Amino acid sequence: MSVRNVLKYGTQSLREPSKEVHKVSKKISDLVHDLLETMYAKNGVGLAAPQIGVNYRVFVIDVSSNDEPLHPLVFINPKIIKKSGAIISNEGCLSFPEAYTDVRRYKNVTVKALDINGRPFIMEANGGTLLTRAIQHEFDHLDGILFIDHCVNRFDADGVLAKYDLPPIDPDKLISEPELEAELNND
Repeated sequence: MSVRNVLKYGTQSLREPSKEVHKVSKKISDLVHDLLETMYAKNGVGLAAPQIGVNYRVFVIDVSSNDEPLHPLVFINPKIIKKSGAIISNEGCLSFPEAYTDVRRYKNVTVKALDINGRPFIMEANGGTLLTRAIQHEFDHLDGILFIDHCVNRFDADGVLAKYDLPPIDPDKLISEPELEAELNND
């Protein structure tokens, strides 16, 4: 197990969709341990396999706070099977060191995945919690989608990216989210 290099925004492979895991083998188990070790070393909340250059549909999350014991969650071949509500959240990403911007997210999600032992599970995350947002954020990485693709204000986000010497937003990657917009405008 080792701490791996986290790819920085601008690396083309971050935009590529990941492959399904066909068997939760030792190779996948080792990948999960590397993801966890890297996430903890970089003080992250989540990390997806593509962020360390491995294009498999795997991510890890741990939303425990400083005074709580570690609580790592492993998601292999996740699928978001239900989503509702809308929130605006200020997000960052280990692939975007120091850069944070406001993004649109669902307030509630239900995800179905395999755990590190290959057993299926279903998890609900509600109320726009850090876990709810982290699941959506890491899930997006598996499809080559980045958090800035959900930005509330492209020009504000570009300003933040420029401040940290990161490439500007690709307008072709911005995601139209009329259902979230409608929900947010009703609040």
